[in-house]
Parts: sequence; C-alpha cells; structure tokens
Amino acid sequence: MLDKGKNLDWFNSSEIVILAIIAGVGFCYFLVWELTQKNPVIDLTLFAGRNFTGGTIAIAVGYGVFFGNLVLLPQWLQQDLAYPSLNAGLVMAPLGVFAVICSPIVGRILPKSDARVITTVAFLLFALVFYLRSLYTSDVDTWTLVIPTLLQGIPVAMFFIPLSLIILAGLPTDKIAAAAGLSNFARVFCGAIGTSIASTTWNNRAIVHHSQLTEQSTPYTTTFNDFINLSQNVLGIDQQQSYALFNRIVDVQSDTLGLNDIFWVSSLIFLALIPIVWITKPEPGAGHAVAVEA
Repeated sequence: MLDKGKNLDWFNSSEIVILAIIAGVGFCYFLVWELTQKNPVIDLTLFAGRNFTGGTIAIAVGYGVFFGNLVLLPQWLQQDLAYPSLNAGLVMAPLGVFAVICSPIVGRILPKSDARVITTVAFLLFALVFYLRSLYTSDVDTWTLVIPTLLQGIPVAMFFIPLSLIILAGLPTDKIAAAAGLSNFARVFCGAIGTSIASTTWNNRAIVHHSQLTEQSTPYTTTFNDFINLSQNVLGIDQQQSYALFNRIVDVQSDTLGLNDIFWVSSLIFLALIPIVWITKPEPGAGHAVAVEA
C-alpha cells in the first residue's frame, strides 16, 4: 500500500482502499491476539513504560522524517537541477564524515551524560539543517547544498545511540531483546511511512505552487509576454517551444517551493519531538548499565 499509494492516487484507488482494509483488519486481529496470549510474539506491555514509549516515538518519528528527506533531496537534484546521478551522490556523501568522527566521541561521553541532553542537541541540529535547506532556490550552488549535508552527520551520530539507551533504560534483562526488536521495527516501519508521506506531500505541494505560479503568468501579464518574446529572439525558438520552456521553469520552481515546505515542516517536527524526549526519565548512568546488560 505504501509503495503503490502515490502512483495509484492513494484512497481514490479501489486497490489501495482494499489493501488499507486488509491491513486495518489484520492489525486489529493482531492487537487482540497479542493482548490475550500468555506468551505473545510482541510484548506490548513494554509501552507501559514512559522511557520505552517516549524513546520509541522519538526515534521512530525522527527517523521517518530524516529518511523521507534523505530520499527526496537527490531526486530534486537530478530531476530539477539536472545533476547527474554521480554528482547527486557526491552531494549526499559528506553526511557520513561527521557521523564517523562523532560516533566514538558520543560513545565516550554518553555514560557520563544525560542521554536526553545529547538527543535534544541532536534534534536542534536536525532542525537547523532542515531550516537551512528550506531556504534553497533553483540556482543554489554546490557548497550551499554540501554544508547542511556535512553538518547533518553530527546529529546522526548523536541520535540513534542515546535514544536506544533511553528506550532500554530501566528494563529487566529478560526484556531488553524484545524491547530492542520492537523499537527497531517501529523505526524501520516509520522510515517507510515517512518516505511515502514525504514523496506524496512533495508532489501535492508542487501542484499547489504550480497552480499559484501559473495564475500569475498568463498572456495578459507583461512578465509572461516579455519572457516569450525574449526567448524567441535570443534562443531562436518558436512560440510553442517558448511555452514549453516557460512551463519547465515553472515546474522547477514549484518543485523547489514544495521541497522547501517539506524542509520547513521537518524542522518544526524535530523541535516538537524535544518535549517527548524529556517525558522520559532514564536513571543516571543508564547508558553504562544498558551497555553492560546488552
């Protein structure tokens, strides 16, 4: 359903509706079965603990937003800025630089620090990165693209390990494996949902911006006529080709504005996740204790 939703126009498609009904019924049956069994496959009682619940929500939603944006950016570079796939990959590559450098540092300071503080700093940095990206234009230079990607490696290193420790903090040893598996499933599942939502939202916002831009660009507006005349005179193309060129420019601008909307909302989501992190209350030294138990 998540894979085909965008292509089939979501719930306007009978196939998607049927798949959603099957998924809903299956989930309800699964939930009832899990709650009534003595030895369930998934221990849903883990959600009774605020550390597990708050940490799982934060890591799942945060990863969904992060991964959804990670998928969209190279698509925009190739589709609208005409970047070859290799160059788009090179723009994304610096993400791993600070992630590799900072991960050992985070591992050293975590046992002596509050995991919530480290996670909060990570979410603030994520919010900053997505805010910087929300300012992109269609003529953005490569370094302006690379710098936020480079900076994003820092919160990536400060994101997963502290939240994983918060999730497992205070749990009995015999429940750590189940908690780790369930939280990991939630993270991966939200990654898939985040990708689907981000892709669909980008398409919808691009349509809205395209409509707004074309409303201001008609044969009765001076700007539109000046562009058509200039493109014909300078490029030596006919009227239909000028119209096609103009539409391509509008497409690029609407895609860029739509992506900016997603980046802006993503920044706000990471800020909104910070209070959820502080709902949790891992005990001092939880990082060291969990590491020993694991």
